[in-house]
Amino acid sequence: MNAQAIDQQKLDAFLARAVGDLSAGYGGVMISIGHKLGLYQAMAEAGPVGARDLATRTHCAERYVREWLNAQVAGGYANYQPDDDSYELSPEQAVVLADAESPVFIPNAWQVPASMWFDEDKAVAAFRSGEGVAWGDHDGRLYCGVAAFYRNAYRGSLVPDWLPALEGVVDRLAAGSRVADVGCGYGHSSVLMAEAFPASEFRGFDVHQASIIAAKGHARQAGVDDRVVFETASATDYPGGPYDLICFFDCLHDMGDPLAAARHAAESLDPDGTVMLVEPFANDRLEDNVSPVARLYYAASTTLCCAHSISEGGRLVLGAQAGETRLAEVFRQAGFTRFRRAAETPFNLILEARR
Repeated sequence: MNAQAIDQQKLDAFLARAVGDLSAGYGGVMISIGHKLGLYQAMAEAGPVGARDLATRTHCAERYVREWLNAQVAGGYANYQPDDDSYELSPEQAVVLADAESPVFIPNAWQVPASMWFDEDKAVAAFRSGEGVAWGDHDGRLYCGVAAFYRNAYRGSLVPDWLPALEGVVDRLAAGSRVADVGCGYGHSSVLMAEAFPASEFRGFDVHQASIIAAKGHARQAGVDDRVVFETASATDYPGGPYDLICFFDCLHDMGDPLAAARHAAESLDPDGTVMLVEPFANDRLEDNVSPVARLYYAASTTLCCAHSISEGGRLVLGAQAGETRLAEVFRQAGFTRFRRAAETPFNLILEARR
């Protein structure tokens, strides 16, 4: 290294950023612990609270709780009043950290990087061999973390915003439609739609057997298992049809052959039907994807999305930052004549394809 080539100011700024990222990683462990022990929820219910009182409320040891609280204050995740030695969550902090039904609830999402760390050796081996790592071969925290994180986002947007953005879909669902949820995972998207549209029938498909078992349980718990059926099947061989609506929720980019999946959707779709494609938000060019959200998605894509796609043969490894133009080309090649962006959020593109 040439010391004369280093700009000390730039070095200090970059080092501060790197240490900030390291601090966030440590903080993520604290967030997960706080969620699992009910510390955030107890704080939200209590208002200003001392360490001893919070420990009593949560049946935890005071010394651990105080140190955890101090970590929250240091990271800006809680507020401290030295006059009475009390800690408190602001309303904004509470909706992100304590309200499990909030669309911005974040603690469950930390299970995903936990699984990535646990599976680091598999990722290193995949880098060296070029082979894939199937979704089902990851640590179990991945599945519950992804499902819980997306469940809240879908709950906040799917029925009130995304479906109405599609041409004529809500009216057809209200009247009674046949819907396929491809790559359904834990089934939260199917359940949400079934709750909102009792006249319609829903079938969820996924290659991961454990996820299908969980999805069936969620449907029973929600009382919609009379109109929601979950089956183990891939995106290129699921049965049924013609469907009025075929959905891909944050999964097409994970597949080994997205084009074959789009072609099967075209074959399984009613002539007047719609494909709803929900994908991670991304611009078309790398230089326009420089943000915390894009960094998160590229990292997950490296060890999870691309790895699973390669495990399925990797005919087209899209990755989690494919962008609208590449996705549109996949559906054009599959025979769709109309493709548009119906809606977007900071985390998702909601795309509509029609034959």
